[in-house]
Amino acid sequence: MEYLNYLDLLKTSYDKYKSILCLGLDPVIEDIPLSGDVRSVITAFYEEILNKILQKKEYPSAVKPNYAFYAQYGVDGIEALVKTIELFKSEGFPVILDVKRGDIDKTAKAYAKEAFGFFKADAVTLSPYLGYDSIQPFIDNYPEKGFYILTKTSNKSSREFQDVMVDHNEPLFIRVSKKIVEWYHPGIGSVVGATYPDQLSLLSNIFIASGKEIPLLIPGIGVQGGSIEEVMKVLKQYGDIRIHRINSSSGINYAYKKYPKLHYAEAAVKALKLLNDTINKQL
Repeated sequence: MEYLNYLDLLKTSYDKYKSILCLGLDPVIEDIPLSGDVRSVITAFYEEILNKILQKKEYPSAVKPNYAFYAQYGVDGIEALVKTIELFKSEGFPVILDVKRGDIDKTAKAYAKEAFGFFKADAVTLSPYLGYDSIQPFIDNYPEKGFYILTKTSNKSSREFQDVMVDHNEPLFIRVSKKIVEWYHPGIGSVVGATYPDQLSLLSNIFIASGKEIPLLIPGIGVQGGSIEEVMKVLKQYGDIRIHRINSSSGINYAYKKYPKLHYAEAAVKALKLLNDTINKQL
């Protein structure tokens, strides 16, 4: 899919798929009901899900492979990641590579080359902990791509650092959001967990008030306990909801556990459809 910048890609993919759902791709060999070598099992698992998505015409509007779930299996896992990205990109789905990189100067530039040059991702997740030095090499070298900055993550202990009060008596996650506005580039976005709807609302107000289009990547629904209804209350405040993505991973990947009479791919698409329907009813 050709695009001018990442915001354009997000809007185009929404118009094509009528969805703001992002499908997380988190392979766990023990949970995949196939046998064989790691590379073949992971690739076949997601290829079958993709084929069922295309057959049923029930789409996500992005996919988010989590690097660690592939890298844990070594070279075979990395090869499976490359192939999985190729499969979904060949059908036009934007790929958000969840790597949570955060380093400076030449190291950040090398990470950017890995994500965009080698893996051919459309966007990455990045940690702001080292400051703009760790973000700038991604933007400068790949200005047409997407860059989701970890802002208020969905895990329980995120408060240990992200909620700490800093100057002007504001939590660190608010400071990060203001820096995202300051660093603005078409495609720079924010990761905000669905498990913290009040903080999501606060952050959204900052981004909306800035007048800039800042896409949100929202993990944490389903297994982690986040509410689609709460998230949608916030997103409906935006003028253009097409730029945001709500992520679900294991709830779709391993839906066959909930629907044991269905083939794993059929179960995955059923779970995907239920989420799409729930989200669209809130629009």
